[in-house]
Amino acid sequence: MLTTITEGILCCLTGKAARLVLPLESTEPSDGFEFVEVKPGRVLRVRHIVPERQTVISNDYAAAREQKDAVHDEPKNDTNSGVHCKRKITVYRNGQLVIENLGDVLHSEILQCQDGDLEPCSTVEVELADYKDLASSPDPNPVPPPVPPPPGEQKPAPPPRRRRRKPKRTVLIDSKRVISSCKGTHSDVALFFVHGVGGSLDIWSSQLDFFSRLGYEIIAPDLAGHGASTAPQIAAAYTFYALAEDLRAIFKRYARKRNILIGHSYGVSFCTFLAHEYPDLVHKVVMINGGGPTALEPSLCSIFQLPSCVLHCLSPCLAWSFLKAGFAHQGAKEKQLLKQGNAFNVSPFVLRAMMSGQYWPEGDEVYHAELTVPILLVHGMCDKFVPMDEDQRMAEILLFAFLKVIEEGSHMVMMECPDTVNTLLHEFFLWEPDMSKKDSGKTDMEKCVAFSDSLRMPRISKSNDK
Repeated sequence: MLTTITEGILCCLTGKAARLVLPLESTEPSDGFEFVEVKPGRVLRVRHIVPERQTVISNDYAAAREQKDAVHDEPKNDTNSGVHCKRKITVYRNGQLVIENLGDVLHSEILQCQDGDLEPCSTVEVELADYKDLASSPDPNPVPPPVPPPPGEQKPAPPPRRRRRKPKRTVLIDSKRVISSCKGTHSDVALFFVHGVGGSLDIWSSQLDFFSRLGYEIIAPDLAGHGASTAPQIAAAYTFYALAEDLRAIFKRYARKRNILIGHSYGVSFCTFLAHEYPDLVHKVVMINGGGPTALEPSLCSIFQLPSCVLHCLSPCLAWSFLKAGFAHQGAKEKQLLKQGNAFNVSPFVLRAMMSGQYWPEGDEVYHAELTVPILLVHGMCDKFVPMDEDQRMAEILLFAFLKVIEEGSHMVMMECPDTVNTLLHEFFLWEPDMSKKDSGKTDMEKCVAFSDSLRMPRISKSNDK
């Protein structure tokens, strides 16, 4: 989702050799770390924190999980949290995207009227990835100007009928989703944390400590070539699809009945992929500084297309650039965060391959508009990598999306403002819609206000005058 030029500056301390990992046979949990072989010779380090209330741990994790689910599952009242998601997405040949919400969704798109009032609107018209005005797109069926009547005639000739545009593609979504509170005491809830380019699971240290103390089961992997995972010396190992398959294997191994995905930067794309692939297993998603809902495509004129040896020489400049652009302040605290553990420690070869492998044409706006899972968007106001309007664009496209802006945060907001981010995420995990009879008389606008206020988040105005 991020542009390939800016995303790679996350790799601050490049130039170090590939890191060693424990032998594959040493996969027993040690201080919460496990080593999982997702493919032959491709081993990922995973931080797996299991609450003390769950005492069944074995090599056959899937069998143990089913056993625990049968014993510990808690009865839930789903009558007040059922949401009917019905949506029609139409794509025209000129790039226009029309989204119509047809079901009883909790919040409607909001039309900003000329007099300043807010009115519910069930249709949103936007442009696809180029973000251009509709006026700049040529009409596929232009209407010719009226022909003036010849001299001596009183009635002008009737204008020709405008033919109805034929859509290039139409997507229909009709599903019912149960949105419930996810507490650490629930035995069927798991949190997945996915980092971006150049990071590692260490960037989530504050979040892992906070939510593990609350009793959540936590899974945080290192991507291939990052942290303590193996670093294959082949560029094909770092394409989007290769990394997505790694995370698919991790997700299938540890997934529970209700899973919450938390992604940062490039990691947001993988969370979107998993939410799209497993809609019944993914309960909620958190996107932190992920950017707009555009298809990924590597830049051919990026600095990260330089040879690995050149990137090795430029590593001090990359580290300084990231410190200036990735953090709102550049003090001793931020410098210490860069040095913690294996965060931002990746070889030049891995850096170059990661940036060149960001190719995901399927991840366009229609792909994101098909998601029906509730999504929390977190944006650092001082982020110099991801513009504010990209996350706003994402909030407009998604069905259940709420954007929270942290004024004192930047691209690494979860490291700069851990308490704020942890509180925000926890409120989102605990949130569930109130569809009780006492609210049955409320309008869509009132439900939208109540939904936003329940998370203490600002509402995002959506307009169809794109």
